Amino acid sequence: MIMPQIYFNGPEGRIEGRYAKATSPNAPIALVLHPHPLYEGNMNNKVVYNAYKILADNGYTVLRINFRGVGGSQGKFDNGVGEVVDAGAALDWLQQNNPNAQSNLILGFSFGAWIAMQLVMRRPEINHFIAISPPVNTIHKYDFSFLSPCPIPGFILQGDKDSIVSADDVKDLANRLSKQQSHIKVDYKIINGADHFFRYKTEEFSKAINAYLITIQSNYHHHNNNVNEEISKSPKKLFLY
Repeated sequence: MIMPQIYFNGPEGRIEGRYAKATSPNAPIALVLHPHPLYEGNMNNKVVYNAYKILADNGYTVLRINFRGVGGSQGKFDNGVGEVVDAGAALDWLQQNNPNAQSNLILGFSFGAWIAMQLVMRRPEINHFIAISPPVNTIHKYDFSFLSPCPIPGFILQGDKDSIVSADDVKDLANRLSKQQSHIKVDYKIINGADHFFRYKTEEFSKAINAYLITIQSNYHHHNNNVNEEISKSPKKLFLY
């Protein structure tokens, strides 16, 4: 898999990323966000890299970035405020370079999940999210109440041996999001024996992400088939409106 290093302009200067371009011009796009910059979080984190590779292997065009002040990205840490803007600039870059993309997915790990979910509320073109070990009720008091309601379907993944984020708190978040709107499904999975970083559970981690991506693809094809059936049954009515 070719992973060219790229740079593009962000609000605080240059943003560094790694980019995997799918062969299909209509491929869905995905943005992957890393954990906390002040705790050595960066785009080469193992969880971030594995998620990036899984998405690329499933036919996505994928971008992972370093937030401001990390690696080759200019600027300095901004307590999540500027990092949301960085993520928005990265999504802009992805969309500009892939104008025919059929859908948009955002994935974040830990701190990156918090940033990802904020971007979900700001960017209605995002179709799906994947939140890995979202930092609910940690020492940093990250608040997820802005998801009221969560506008898109998604997937929350965590290990039951996570010593940084309480599994019960994450489960409560998943349940709350699932109940907000009947037509919006938020899947939730616990990987037994996995810690915050899914050490020694890479295979189970990969299977969980792959399974959710297959679900997305199945739902997409099912929706398209239904639309095509409606068109074939009553084309005049559909094209009049």
